[in-house]
Amino acid sequence: MIFVNDVEDVPGVPQWIKHVGENADGLGLADTIFPAFLFIVGLSIPFAFQSRIVRGDTRLLKRIFTRSFALIFIGFFHSNMETYNEAIAKLPKPVWESLVTFGFFFLFLDYSRFKKYKRYLFQGFGAALIIAMSALYKTSEPGHTWLHFSWWGILGLIGWAYLYCALIYYYSKGALWVQAAFWLFFMFLNIDIHFGWFDFLSKTYNYLWMAGNGAMQSFTMAGIFVAVLYMRLSKEKELRMLWVGMLLMAVILFNLGFIVRLYSGGISKARDTPSWVLICTGISLVAYLFFVLLVDVWKKYKLFKPIEPAGTNTFTCYLVPFLFYPAYEMSNLGYPEVLSEGMGGLIKCIVFSFVMVWIAGLLAKINVRLKI
Repeated sequence: MIFVNDVEDVPGVPQWIKHVGENADGLGLADTIFPAFLFIVGLSIPFAFQSRIVRGDTRLLKRIFTRSFALIFIGFFHSNMETYNEAIAKLPKPVWESLVTFGFFFLFLDYSRFKKYKRYLFQGFGAALIIAMSALYKTSEPGHTWLHFSWWGILGLIGWAYLYCALIYYYSKGALWVQAAFWLFFMFLNIDIHFGWFDFLSKTYNYLWMAGNGAMQSFTMAGIFVAVLYMRLSKEKELRMLWVGMLLMAVILFNLGFIVRLYSGGISKARDTPSWVLICTGISLVAYLFFVLLVDVWKKYKLFKPIEPAGTNTFTCYLVPFLFYPAYEMSNLGYPEVLSEGMGGLIKCIVFSFVMVWIAGLLAKINVRLKI
């Protein structure tokens, strides 16, 4: 996600790496990354819940709501960063963005090794910083003068998807058929919204689905279903069946995706079309099988050590660039022209992504990691 965010504005890069246009019918590498991220969110839920239950954690429901709120809260501010108007605000945009991000760090730092009074002191400072930045916010959005809703932001969309799907998993106690049923439900909800089969339900969608049209929840429920299936087959020592099931589902999803592509606005991430949902879910299933082969069968886990913090310290890893970008904008530093476009720009984006991951890893070693 760091890479595709960074490469989007680099000219001369192969177009298949970037997002396709809003009205285009197509799929770039960048269009598959966010669905895969949501799929991974779903994959992690059964394992995370199982781990907490083994440790005797009885606050799972509280964790679901606090984690969801934190993601939605940060996503709201990130969406407002896009329309910050420094021409009429008291602070330059990079300064405002940096201070807001520092506020997030102080609010959501892992304080498990801190004494309570230090935790309250630091979190109070973070809250005060967020409140102060909120008071100073000015927008360029027509019809608005202050913080406002335009869209949920990436983290907000993840938060809503996590909330819905984690609650489904929690209350169904991980029953495989329930996960499958809700995965199908969200897929067909997305299809129905684009096809308009049940017009009499259209007025309820904005109230029932706080984050869109079922697409995000569909990716996440697919991940939950696959994780539960993996756990069951692994326990029964029938993991070979996973290959058959996943490949069969991927083939079905690819075929359905290209069929509905003809009738529902093509493949489009910008419009959350059903073909995008179906095809990207199929891609995630195939990618998942590849990593199962690499890690479970061939035991090549060490290959992922260089990017391990992206999985173990994900939240920190995602927010670190929001400290780097403003700092770079405020400095007079630059880089050679060769790194601003084409192959040089591509290499720069790859290196930058690894550096952000490594910084998150270094921060974790000194007990600076975000936890929600």
